[in-house]
Amino acid sequence: MKSVLCYGDSLTWGYDPENMGRHAYEDRWTSVLQRALGTEVNVIAEGLNGRTTAYDDHLADCDRNGVKLLPSVLETHKPLDLVILMLGTNDMKQSVAGTAIAAAKGIGRLIRQIRLHDWGFDFDGPDVLVVSPPPVCETANAAFAATFRGALDESAMLASLYRDLADENGCGFFDAGLVAKTTPLDGIHLDAANTRAIGRGLEPVVRMMLGL
Repeated sequence: MKSVLCYGDSLTWGYDPENMGRHAYEDRWTSVLQRALGTEVNVIAEGLNGRTTAYDDHLADCDRNGVKLLPSVLETHKPLDLVILMLGTNDMKQSVAGTAIAAAKGIGRLIRQIRLHDWGFDFDGPDVLVVSPPPVCETANAAFAATFRGALDESAMLASLYRDLADENGCGFFDAGLVAKTTPLDGIHLDAANTRAIGRGLEPVVRMMLGL
């Protein structure tokens, strides 16, 4: 059986901006991807609300730094055939990093962690698929608009930066903004239809990378 680790933030956890809870299991993009790939692939959903690529969020109630958490997650789920990285939206917070360049550097650090990880037991290291999250959109939600001030322009640059980074590091790349749009309810999250669209859009890319 092939194993795919989906390492992300609230978009992977399945935050529902309409009821401020969690999307039904079947609506999360990781679940859609699992159903599409079938029983010969194990899709591991590792989403954490507020997770950044590589930066501390000192206002958070737990550690949200992706670089600090990734080694333990890799150890927990090894061996792995593919790691999907979909992070960067929370880096757009002014209190965290605030720029697309910072997010791209954080993704680069995560790629290096995966490549340099001591997999042990003669396990081969996994391939890496970099996914740029859908860009932030305008919102009338004052709290989110203030938290992500400047993020509209910055997040729009993520796809181009991530694509170049993936090419430089021999990783796969997928632009989730081509299949899904964030909701104006808060500007950063996805309704059920759009999170499902990411799972469907990723299926052929993941199949190709797994050799299925």
